[in-house]
Amino acid sequence: MTFEELGLREEVLKSLKELGFEAPTPIQEQAIPHLMKEDCDFVGLAQTGTGKTAAFGLPLINYINTNSNRPQGLIICPTRELCLQITRDLEIFAKYVKCPIVSVYGGADIRRQMTQIKKGASIVVATPGRLLDLIKRKAIQLSEVKNVVLDEADEMLNMGFKEDIDDILETTPESKNVWLFSATMPKDVARIAKTYMTQPLEVSIGHKNQTNENIEHIFYLVKERDRYEAVKRLIDFHPQIYGLIFCRTKHETGTVAEKLAREGYNAEPLHGDLTQPMRDRVMARFRSKELQILVATDVAARGIDVDDITHVINYNLPDDNENYTHRSGRTARAGKTGQSLVLITPKEGFKIKSIEKQMRTQFSQGQIPNAEEICEIQLMKLIQNTININVKEKDIEKFMPQILASFETMDKTEIIKKFVSAEFNRFIEYYDRAGDLNQRAKQDSGRERGERKDKGQRARDEGKTRFFLSAGRRDGLNPGALLRVVCDAAGIKSDVIGRIDIMTSYAFFDVDEAHTERILKNVNGTEFEGTKLSVEVTNTQNGGGKGSRGGDRGSGGRRSGGGRFRRSGGSNFRSKKSKGNRDKGRRSSDRHSRDRNGGSERRSGSDRSRYRGR
Repeated sequence: MTFEELGLREEVLKSLKELGFEAPTPIQEQAIPHLMKEDCDFVGLAQTGTGKTAAFGLPLINYINTNSNRPQGLIICPTRELCLQITRDLEIFAKYVKCPIVSVYGGADIRRQMTQIKKGASIVVATPGRLLDLIKRKAIQLSEVKNVVLDEADEMLNMGFKEDIDDILETTPESKNVWLFSATMPKDVARIAKTYMTQPLEVSIGHKNQTNENIEHIFYLVKERDRYEAVKRLIDFHPQIYGLIFCRTKHETGTVAEKLAREGYNAEPLHGDLTQPMRDRVMARFRSKELQILVATDVAARGIDVDDITHVINYNLPDDNENYTHRSGRTARAGKTGQSLVLITPKEGFKIKSIEKQMRTQFSQGQIPNAEEICEIQLMKLIQNTININVKEKDIEKFMPQILASFETMDKTEIIKKFVSAEFNRFIEYYDRAGDLNQRAKQDSGRERGERKDKGQRARDEGKTRFFLSAGRRDGLNPGALLRVVCDAAGIKSDVIGRIDIMTSYAFFDVDEAHTERILKNVNGTEFEGTKLSVEVTNTQNGGGKGSRGGDRGSGGRRSGGGRFRRSGGSNFRSKKSKGNRDKGRRSSDRHSRDRNGGSERRSGSDRSRYRGR
């Protein structure tokens, strides 16, 4: 089937031809003919990246009455970034149609939006809270609306917008069509369809709630304290990664992004506490691939529409399984393939089984790469980048005699070894200290099966000395930081450090007895976050028993490790009808405020070079 066979007006077909659209996607092929009817309700279930925007956008534009300046089409979506993204797409589709499109969302000047609507708007793309504000101010007239689109309906419900949607739909004509699009079909979305629609056609691309078939799902068992180190290894093992890291909270998002950036990784955060200009800057860098890693919350990342994302890393799993579908759907877009990687502790294994059952997908268990594997990958990357360097002959010509004279006593092999080592030694040194994160997970799993010692019976290991350290959690100390400080100062490897217990204002750690004097001599007086540390031997065998449990070491390394190597590694990424009862009394008073301030509208938009597969 072609777009010409769908009955679209010539002006719309002209735009599609310029965009390079040849044939509709499955959701477009099934939705558009139905939506072109005068009286139709519709439920479209499809994963992200399947072309949903064009599926509802093209019919909306096709039937716009160009003689009216009042809204005829209304699109409601959960976040401001998605609002902007849909608007950009529709403007391209309507390039040759007199169809003014206005986006209204929180976090922007409402007076400017009111002015735009007053000038004329055939289609309004809106977030719920800001649209309600405009309705209450009588700044928008929806009496001529013929079609209402509820995009990302599942997410809007997750964000608490059900009552807002009720109120908005009450202001629209009874005769309107309601088109609902969603990636998943939880019970609340099904209730919306039952309440607001009359015998809707339901189209599902694949099975309901099923994830994209082009995504490979892999989980890794790690200890809780090893999540960050595991993420670093996964990034290092995939040097050409262009990916998203999902965290549960804004705080966690900021922390992970800050750590990665500090250690030389090309990463930045995206969360609701960023101002709109900052969000726009981050997204612009990510879309242009100046930014290699985006660390984001679930809400902030909704609407990120970039075709080439290779990996989605779940720093931890979301609370709702449906959100996993949205997370993983950021990769493998427009027919491409991708990987969704999940970090879990042994206690969280049941979550994987739950997602597999509900989302009709299958996970495989992966192994966190070891030091040798990562070093081999990074070394090959370095070599390949060196081979591909464009030599500027004229720029170095005058220096060549001196350079050749300097190397005349060395053979080819020796020169290669030295150049490789110059770039690679720090990377090797960093991973020389890294332990087996998978083994630690196995040990934790064993404890879950009853192999764990009783807390009150844990004593220091034979042959180890227990130390007291004058810094704790409130100082920003964690197992990884402790390892970095102690190992760097004393010149020892992390595998000689045993149990670590981090308390509020102090810490305990075990070290092989052979290194006792070295620890006392070199760690005392070392600075951590601007504070001088003191360390001493303690006779308290169970000291720190209420802190972070030990038995295994945290994995740490120098800040000059893998990430810093990456800066000079030659990466492709540059551094730089409403019915039913209404329950209006329970609306949270802060939801409108959140919408107006942009707090709940956190979906990141993106420019699209191609629209096929979206």
